[in-house]
Amino acid sequence: MIFFINAQMPEKKSGIEHAQIKRINLFKKMKQDARIILRDWNSETHRLTKLVGIEDDDFISMFDYYQEAMHVKRQIIKPADLDFGVPDLKLVSDLDHRRYLAETAEGQLVARINIDLNDDRVLSTELFDGFGNLYRVDQYDYRGFVSLSQWYTPDNQIGTEEWKTPSGRTAIEAFSRQNMRGEMKQSGWKLTTTTGQVYQFDTIEELTKHFFDDLNDEFWSVEEPNIFILDRDHLGDWALLNMEKPAYRVIHLHNSHASDAQNPMKSTLNQHYEYALNSMNRYDAFISATKKQTKDVKARLKPQIKMFTIPVGIVPDQLLNAPRIPVEDRQFGKIVAFARIAWEKHLDDLVRAVAIVHKTVPAVSLDLYGYADGSNNYEAKRLVEQVIKEEHLEDVVKFKGYTTDVDAVENNAMMFGLTSRMEGFNLAVMEGIAHGLISFSYDVNYGPNEIVENDVNGNVVPYGDYEALAGAMIKVLQDPKLAQKYSTGAYDSAERYSDANVWKAWKRLLRDAKASWPAKLAAMPENREVHK
Repeated sequence: MIFFINAQMPEKKSGIEHAQIKRINLFKKMKQDARIILRDWNSETHRLTKLVGIEDDDFISMFDYYQEAMHVKRQIIKPADLDFGVPDLKLVSDLDHRRYLAETAEGQLVARINIDLNDDRVLSTELFDGFGNLYRVDQYDYRGFVSLSQWYTPDNQIGTEEWKTPSGRTAIEAFSRQNMRGEMKQSGWKLTTTTGQVYQFDTIEELTKHFFDDLNDEFWSVEEPNIFILDRDHLGDWALLNMEKPAYRVIHLHNSHASDAQNPMKSTLNQHYEYALNSMNRYDAFISATKKQTKDVKARLKPQIKMFTIPVGIVPDQLLNAPRIPVEDRQFGKIVAFARIAWEKHLDDLVRAVAIVHKTVPAVSLDLYGYADGSNNYEAKRLVEQVIKEEHLEDVVKFKGYTTDVDAVENNAMMFGLTSRMEGFNLAVMEGIAHGLISFSYDVNYGPNEIVENDVNGNVVPYGDYEALAGAMIKVLQDPKLAQKYSTGAYDSAERYSDANVWKAWKRLLRDAKASWPAKLAAMPENREVHK
């Protein structure tokens, strides 16, 4: 079995989630059994996975796994269905706050019932004692059962959390205690299995290791190893290295391995990958998304393990074979950018470039698609807004927010802009060229300077030179034949990321995993018992 490890599948997805969705669909198409692993709990997991076409059989949530809740028939629990054990309760509507109040005939508050206004389903209940103190919050799984009960201390902090099975049995518990600064911090975890066996852990990392061991045992085969691919290092780098039995363990680099992507040989290691990179020879393989990063990692760290280059993006055959839209049928001068409005995306530079273009080509416009990063009080968005105001671009540059209707947007636009400080691949640029968009990018590591081919499907300009970026855009806008050449080149270059080509790269890793297995089995201590 192949496992792709992540935290969750949130409503607003990062590149990692989009990469995993494309990857699981590719593996299903190629009839290669695989699962996405979701380590963290979320009451809405099964709604969010279904939204992107991930079925229950496509993933395993660590909490579902121990809560006996991997496959549960959905029911909608509504406020009138709840029983708080108090007679003659009345429900008082408080829909301005998306809730009902459960009160006694005398008006004493027993519970607040938080609901989804779309279907009136219960999301959670807040329970109060006879003195009006909050003592417990029950969180309802999307499928209609109490999944998590949070017990509150007298000073209104969460003391104990209990994750329950649909039948109500407590499977996982987390305990919190005050540290020396008076802050409530998790101090321990407890797992009770279906057979009544109890395990205790100091940290969620130890519980995660136990989970990986259980998965490894459940899908164990002497024919070939289980393959664990860690897409978010902090979720399981220690756990993977300390598993009880062998497996083929892989770290997937989704960003620069160095803190300064433009100085990959000498800058400090990216803190998100530091533990894994310093321990890399204890793994079986590393994956990077570009040839350049693979080369740089090898040159800097000189690993003794295998390095594989596998694009995180995949252009489906349906898109590759879709009708091509000529430049003359697109909105002239429309530039789009799909990116979080965050420091590393440096979108204020893109707006500076557009300001220069606008003086020569007034028809130019820029639409920014993506949600704003809240860091430092939304500093990145404020920087963009500042440039818009200074350059009087209020009618030229628009914030469009997060969208899932990428096809319609990119089939209408003409160009794609990217001014990032660092990247790991950039799915948005890949999708842009697949839609025939002419791309303009800084020469930034890693991804854009490979996906964008200079004078083929757009232009790559020196890193940080927004004036050169503007000049490249103006040249294309003033030359219809050049614009069409680049758009045609974009469509053609997307073939590099077809299902067939990306699958070839994955097959090399799968072959290596199988080839390494006899030696791993031979090295196992004799009579080692199955973890369970």
